Amino acid sequence: MKIRTMVYKLKKLLASEQTYVNILKRGGVKIGKNCIIDKTAEFGTEPYLISIGDNVRITKGVRFITHDGSLWVPRNLGLVDKKADFFGKIVIGNNVNIGWNAIIMPGVQIGDNCIIAAGAIVTKNIPDNSVAVGMPAKVLESVQEYADKKRNSCVLTKNMTSEEKKAYLEQIDF
Repeated sequence: MKIRTMVYKLKKLLASEQTYVNILKRGGVKIGKNCIIDKTAEFGTEPYLISIGDNVRITKGVRFITHDGSLWVPRNLGLVDKKADFFGKIVIGNNVNIGWNAIIMPGVQIGDNCIIAAGAIVTKNIPDNSVAVGMPAKVLESVQEYADKKRNSCVLTKNMTSEEKKAYLEQIDF
């Protein structure tokens, strides 16, 4: 492993949340205000092709892929120029949550107010106010429909300490 790569990984590991966002910005990722980005998220080899809006949460293991490595085979077969590559910008709107281990492919735009499910592979644009799930990701429902469905089964634990939340959740019959 190159020393430069090792130093980057060490800085990333030791960085605070805001310092990590600043590291990503220095790498070229355009990041809006009030974003939460888990340090296990990966921004590929062309982070400068990624734009993230305001109030976006990117959770564990999310991967942004800005190039298509599958041209390896056609290049080797002489079906495309030996220098051929494919790249695509990734644009994430405002107020978006991207769940654990989701993969965002080249050329994808995710609209405002979207929920991308854990494990989803997003290969096409996702319109505003959508919940997208699956491999490949498809719009399942609107954010309004999702909220309506979840409203009666929610528990009000936001801002509790971990001890308070544990005590509260252990009393619930799920």
